[in-house]
Amino acid sequence: MLSATAKTILSTSGGRGWVLEPDAKRILREAGLCVPASCLATTAEEAVRRGAEIGYPLAAKVVSSSVLHKSDVGGVVVGIDSEQGIKAAFTRFSRINGFTGMLLEEMAGGLELIVGAKIDSQFGPVILLGMGGTGVEIYRDVAIRMAPLTPADVRSMIHSLKGRRLLEGYRGAAAVNMEALERTLMEFADLVVKMQDFIESVDLNPVICNAEVCVIADARIMVRQHP
Repeated sequence: MLSATAKTILSTSGGRGWVLEPDAKRILREAGLCVPASCLATTAEEAVRRGAEIGYPLAAKVVSSSVLHKSDVGGVVVGIDSEQGIKAAFTRFSRINGFTGMLLEEMAGGLELIVGAKIDSQFGPVILLGMGGTGVEIYRDVAIRMAPLTPADVRSMIHSLKGRRLLEGYRGAAAVNMEALERTLMEFADLVVKMQDFIESVDLNPVICNAEVCVIADARIMVRQHP
């Protein structure tokens, strides 16, 4: 069953059409999915203090009810390693239309994947797994299954990817934690099934996987529009 918190967030996001990222991460965290340590700051002073608590390096993202695609408006800064960097990012974001705060997150390293979902009018929830990174639009290396997923479905999705050798460790690189990846897909699919009456789609891009964990670095939940 979907939590009361998730229901409230999804229900109150309908007028905007999407869930603000801090709230999307809250829904994912409640469902047991791994998201970065983060804080939402509404002043530069708070950002500096809370950022130091998380630890450098940091990623910063604008939070605005007017901005869906943050990178299109210069609303993402990565690799922040100082108080000055936090202040500069906050100043830049504060000039963006609809600015309500800045999301600061710890940064993770690893292989970038895409995990997504769409509520199909005929088939219901459909789950996607794909290789991420800069070549994602070129290679289009994805696997799709209908939810709910079984462990066999998850393993089939992973093994059907052309880039699976990268997951297994290629040319000396460490293999990703397959147990963490499989658990991420299972828990995500379960959450999508629970949310299907509220949403149109979910885009987790990237999900960063390494030898220890799979962390959802960015999340976009599109809310169903009711007449």
